[in-house]
Amino acid sequence: MKGAWRAADIRAAEKALMAKLPEGTLMQRAAAGLARRCAGLLHDRFGGVYGRRVLVLAGSGDNGGDAMYAGAALARRGADVRVIRLSDRIHGASYKALVAAGGRPAPAPHGHLDLVVDGIVGIGGRGALRERAAAVVAEAVRARAEDGGAPVVVAVDVPSGVEVDTGDVPDPAAAVRADVTVTFGALKPAHVVGAAAVHSGLVDLVDIGLAGYLVTRPAVEVPDHSDIAGWWPSHASTDDKYTRGVVGLATGSDGYPGAALLSVAGALAGPTGYVRYAGTAQESVRERFPSVVTTDSVGAAGRAQAWVCGCGLGTDERAVGELRAVLATPVPVILDADALTLIADGSMAQPLRERRAATVITPHDREFARIAGAEPGADRVEAALRLAAQMNAVVLLKGDRTVVAAPDGSAFANPTGSAALATAGTGDVLAGLLGSLLAGGLPAPRAAVAAAYVHGLAGRLAAEKGPTTAVDVAAELREAVTLATR
Repeated sequence: MKGAWRAADIRAAEKALMAKLPEGTLMQRAAAGLARRCAGLLHDRFGGVYGRRVLVLAGSGDNGGDAMYAGAALARRGADVRVIRLSDRIHGASYKALVAAGGRPAPAPHGHLDLVVDGIVGIGGRGALRERAAAVVAEAVRARAEDGGAPVVVAVDVPSGVEVDTGDVPDPAAAVRADVTVTFGALKPAHVVGAAAVHSGLVDLVDIGLAGYLVTRPAVEVPDHSDIAGWWPSHASTDDKYTRGVVGLATGSDGYPGAALLSVAGALAGPTGYVRYAGTAQESVRERFPSVVTTDSVGAAGRAQAWVCGCGLGTDERAVGELRAVLATPVPVILDADALTLIADGSMAQPLRERRAATVITPHDREFARIAGAEPGADRVEAALRLAAQMNAVVLLKGDRTVVAAPDGSAFANPTGSAALATAGTGDVLAGLLGSLLAGGLPAPRAAVAAAYVHGLAGRLAAEKGPTTAVDVAAELREAVTLATR
């Protein structure tokens, strides 16, 4: 599991480490890693560094220093390096090193550019770029590389113009959109959540020795393949359909039978051995999925190790009764879609408070606003954590970088999100898969993280084949599970 730390925690770790090192060591380590990555990008695209045109955008402070020292290293390898100074207080030693290596100052971008290095502001920056810097960035990225394509844009530590601690981008037109971000010591929230994660592009982490000095809890954690594979429930030779877990689904309705089918499809791709469906779409479910045992209500369904409730359920009296029945069960529960609408007015506050088993809610931003009173806003992680603490529930806040927040203060960002998932019904598939993981024995936070991860992979697989629907995502779940758990 990778961690992402806020700026203040990074600064404290850097201070503690620098106290034990000769002056300037950390900057030299960072610049060496940055230069190495830039050289690799130039080699991959153009066959080498020599003769390539590189523009360094340098602001004040250490971020600009990293960029100019890296520019000096590229100049010594034969690159044509120019620097635009966007502050009167640039890092003097690195500027002298760049000029000594053959780099030259420039008033503005000109001619073709193969690589642009964004060293304008680092983790100490706040808000959008100032007008001049934004104009220079816009002009630089409009340039053409020698091969006719756009120049490669590399951000130093974080893209300038994003909010480091929250992942917000106050003004996308006044923020760098990088192809690659080379960051130092540890990930920051801007790399993994919110619009800033998209602006960061591919993130390359350079080890500068901070690991032993990051003593605080990360602001947000990011799962990788090994986490999902390690958590995924495995089957023993002695297991039967019941010991593998039984998941119940109170989903769908006469008006939305498709929601029932999609949530069942999600559940069947998970690790459980038995799926129960309770609802008025049971005829459609039986016809499509003959292995699923169906009834017309939660009360008649029999025992389950977890329940999914709300996808296409409706909001009528019958739906209210089914939701109450699900909340009364002593097992983990996922509340999605219409179930979130039904709890938003507070009428289910008492049954929610009385629950002892885990509750997971899966809102998108508008559903979040109905429950919390306002949309998540700029800091999605903090907003999800507040709601998790308030409701004593795990919150899976959907988005391009889905956030999972737990009542104990832990937060996770899913790295596999895809725009392909922004289509009707994909949330039903996710809810079913999540229910299967809960019924299979995973703790609620891990189940939510694993479900989001695999669901995101399925969305990517589906998108590779063309325009994507929720049916396509469901069809790719088994392959996604295989990829994530092998």
